[in-house]
Amino acid sequence: MERKAFGIDLGTTYSAIAVYEDGETQILKNAEGTETTPSVIFFTGVTSTGEDDLLVGQEAKNSAETEPDNVVQFIKRKMGQNGPAVNFRAPSGKSYTPEMLSSFILRKLCQDAEQYVGEGEIRDVVITVPAYFDDARRTATKQAGVIAGLNVLAVVNEPTAAAIAYGFGRDTDARVLVYDLGGGTFDVTIMDIKGKHFDTLATGGDSMLGGYNFDGRLSELIQKKLAEQGAELDDDDDLLFAEIREKAERAKRMLTDKETARLRLRGIKQAVEITREEFEEATADLLKRTQVKLEQVMADKNITWDEIDELLVIGGSTRMPMVKKMLESLSGKQVKYKVDPDTAVAQGAAIFASTFEPDAESGEPRRDARTANAEGAGGALANQITISDVTSQSLGVVLLDSAANRKYNQVIIPRNSKIPTTCSQTAYTVVDNQTELLVQVTEGNDAELEFVKIVGESTLSIPAYPKGSPVEIIYAYDPDQMVTIEVIDKVADKSLGTFEVDRSSNMSAEEVALAAEIVGRTNVE
Repeated sequence: MERKAFGIDLGTTYSAIAVYEDGETQILKNAEGTETTPSVIFFTGVTSTGEDDLLVGQEAKNSAETEPDNVVQFIKRKMGQNGPAVNFRAPSGKSYTPEMLSSFILRKLCQDAEQYVGEGEIRDVVITVPAYFDDARRTATKQAGVIAGLNVLAVVNEPTAAAIAYGFGRDTDARVLVYDLGGGTFDVTIMDIKGKHFDTLATGGDSMLGGYNFDGRLSELIQKKLAEQGAELDDDDDLLFAEIREKAERAKRMLTDKETARLRLRGIKQAVEITREEFEEATADLLKRTQVKLEQVMADKNITWDEIDELLVIGGSTRMPMVKKMLESLSGKQVKYKVDPDTAVAQGAAIFASTFEPDAESGEPRRDARTANAEGAGGALANQITISDVTSQSLGVVLLDSAANRKYNQVIIPRNSKIPTTCSQTAYTVVDNQTELLVQVTEGNDAELEFVKIVGESTLSIPAYPKGSPVEIIYAYDPDQMVTIEVIDKVADKSLGTFEVDRSSNMSAEEVALAAEIVGRTNVE
């Protein structure tokens, strides 16, 4: 039987899985019968063998009000980071990295989908990420898939996936601006759709801005109103503040359709009323941040609103009326919800996943299918889908200005460069008989090191040449926006080696393998 490939939207607050077959995209419902699953984990206890038991989804989310210490949420915001500060210590005493926690969500999605499809194990997947995710976060997402026992065919940008969901099958040409305000991240992407070719022109965003921030402001507003009404709030009452957080999210949803939301909290006599006007005033600066990013992306490519054919809004937070109002005011265009904001990303990922051709011998989908001409399920995709993306982050290298005796950042691959791409920079040895070369890879546009991020480094052995000998550093960005580096000895005209960035914030291969063993022993429901 031909192996199917699935698309997964691994979201900050909600996740979804889909499959494309027989010419249609189908969102696969979870065990609770819903199309989206809360990206929340509740550690319920410890087995007799010392392993953790846990729940993923709505029941876990419901438990955040009563047992907040054993509930993990908003994991996506910690992807690509490491260390005790971002790990979660479970009741068993085990420490779980963001990648391991994300793998539990992936397992839940796949387990439930397997029951829904009824065709055996789900293994081959395309996972989506925010367009503005950097290399470390993309790598962490792939590692989460590996830990969950999945074969990650590709990592695709969420706006690109949404555009595929919108444009596939329309056989039309359009320039689309995708405004993606999810639970934890914000992206804006401008893309040309020409039939089945999806060409990204520019992208930008904020990986720490989303519905979560709007909920936080609403929580603060609720607390302020309670205090004004004379209610006494104990700062150490974790249960109360967890309840306020949950009620804030519900109030935000209520204010989408109503002008006023009325809330009651356990143990507090006073009810709280929040108006839509009050909410919008409290979050005006957050909305403004999305506007600034949007206008910056348009300016990067000198694109005007007259050149935009369609506004595509995705992410559950775009349902807030103020988002629609702001976009229509800026663009002079009507915002129409032409795709489901909650499921479009998973649908597009599923369509793209179906373009991976199965190998004639193994049946395993080919990994070079970025421009695949596959037939998908039963010949459903007869024509080629191609994706042309751009870099979301500028990449550079740390160089030494010997005259000024200062280190600085030299951008090698500017943000919004077409990928795959290869660029290079020539550097020079700084002392006589230098035998080592430290290559430090940076993300950011600024020349000053304090304003950029060093994402990885590697030390290479070089021949003992005189001071000022040239060395060429070549950066390569692959279609999944992963980075490899080659260093060329220009004196001998030979390669000193090709290596992936030694990402200090990502798990090693050994750590991934160990994590997979631990996760594999853990019961997930």
